[in-house]
Amino acid sequence: MLRTKRIHEEPSGDDGIRILVDRLWPRGISREKATIDRWEKDLAPGTELRRWFGHDPAKWEEFLRRYRPELKG
Repeated sequence: MLRTKRIHEEPSGDDGIRILVDRLWPRGISREKATIDRWEKDLAPGTELRRWFGHDPAKWEEFLRRYRPELKG
C-alpha cells in the first residue's frame, strides 16, 4: 500500500519505507529528523505545478489530478 505524508508530520513506526519526492530539500528539516530512506527528486512534480500548489492543503485533490499525468510522462 502506498500512502502520502507531509515531511513536516512526525514519523511513525508504521510508515514503512519513507521516500521524499521533492526537487528541493524542505527548509527547517534536518536529514536526521526527516528519517527518509530515499530522496527521489526525479519523481517530484514540475516547477510550474509545485509553484501553483504552494503547499496549500485546499489544493491537494486538484494537485493530485494534475500530478498523475506528469508521473505517467
